[in-house]
Amino acid sequence: MEEMGSYKRLLNSYLSLWNNRSYQNGSGSEEEQLVELVKRELLDENSHPRIRKTKHEKFYLSTSRIIESDLDDSAKVALIRLYTELFNDI
Repeated sequence: MEEMGSYKRLLNSYLSLWNNRSYQNGSGSEEEQLVELVKRELLDENSHPRIRKTKHEKFYLSTSRIIESDLDDSAKVALIRLYTELFNDI
């Protein structure tokens, strides 16, 4: 995965978009935590199995939420890049 800026900043940006998301502080690097959170989001693991959406739907909804957010443009681009990379990997 290419360097996409400060993972700590991106992790904080991600968490500001999804207020109910949390992570175990100290359980891996910021990059590992962010990647795990985004993968869980794309696989809709935070929802009950009967109402889960496809990864395509989650990708669309997530990137739309990022685009419409108040984050600065560089954070938006970096997060969308990460989503795209992980979407293609799973």
